[in-house]
Amino acid sequence: MEGRALLVTTETLPVRFDDPVNAAILAVSEDRLQGFQPDPFGEIARRSGIELPVVLERVRAMLEAGTIRRVRQTLLSTNLAAGALVAWQVPQELLNAAFDFMFQRDPFSGHVVIRTTEAATEGAKYKLWTTLKVPQGYSIDKHATFLASQTGAQAFRLMPAKKLFALGVGHVRRRGMEPGSKSDEPAEVTDVEIADLSDLDWRVLTALKREFASAEIVSDCWAARADEAGVPLDEFYSVAESLNQRRIIGRFSTFLEHVKPVAGGQTVTRYNALFHWAVPPGREMEAGREVGRHHILTHCYWREGGPEFHNVNVMAVAHGTDKDLLLAHKAAIDAHLASVDMPVAYSAVFWGGRSEIKPSEVSPIAYRAWCGAAGLDPEAMRA
Repeated sequence: MEGRALLVTTETLPVRFDDPVNAAILAVSEDRLQGFQPDPFGEIARRSGIELPVVLERVRAMLEAGTIRRVRQTLLSTNLAAGALVAWQVPQELLNAAFDFMFQRDPFSGHVVIRTTEAATEGAKYKLWTTLKVPQGYSIDKHATFLASQTGAQAFRLMPAKKLFALGVGHVRRRGMEPGSKSDEPAEVTDVEIADLSDLDWRVLTALKREFASAEIVSDCWAARADEAGVPLDEFYSVAESLNQRRIIGRFSTFLEHVKPVAGGQTVTRYNALFHWAVPPGREMEAGREVGRHHILTHCYWREGGPEFHNVNVMAVAHGTDKDLLLAHKAAIDAHLASVDMPVAYSAVFWGGRSEIKPSEVSPIAYRAWCGAAGLDPEAMRA
């Protein structure tokens, strides 16, 4: 009977992201619920003006239809594990196999994207880009070296985030956004500091971060997770709030597919662009805050690209359905940097092609198990 009820739900409810009710829900649920939310679906209902039962049934239906690819509590994993954006130089004939390995066989690689540039640049030979997190105590360089040996990568560049200036993937609310739209004040800065967690913290965190199945989209969604963690619900809330205060918790989010067709053949976005700027050393914070105030950006970081990428040090990501419009957004950011007298020695755009996204595993327990399965000695992989 339950299976039949789910079938009726997906067949009778609108599941397109541009349906007015769904759009109102997604405009909140994609990236507006920052921190730990004891009642996330109730909060979506309150902010969107859509009644809670409707929010629950629509999120379930969109998840079952594939419009939403996952629902989960995100973490600020930069504060949980050593992480980096990694650019890989892989021979063309091995590129797709390397992509598949990173996505399918390395649980510590998150975003996996093949990127190209339209302008000739030395960095264009780095076509495979991934995010990589290695749990506390282990070496990200050793892990990347192992991945290179398995994929045939000839070189790689690790680019850890030094500061964060923007992080929030809200594609629906960004549709139709005008180039140059920005906040009145420079972006806030989020520091990257690895936190120490107790066994209890990890138990709650592991239950907290697991993505929700359709049947788990209910008003009291954390009760079962508290049972999973083996703690009373009030203790679960207390630990989650402590993690939130320590800046471990990111946001509660419904993630949409980016370029894959979803319900009705729709695509939420068609293009994703990685923007690069090289600003004078010592002015990275200032430049990052000025770039990060632009609303189109889903991510903005201070990362060091090194000589392979003309010493770029501010990077940002934007998504959209129109390539020329994304370039107009980039031009507006460039113009803003010029208006605040921020010198830019070099700038580039890397366009995303084939891409897959999954949460990066951050548990030391999972890392040791993975090492065993890969034939590696976990102790040899320590930092």
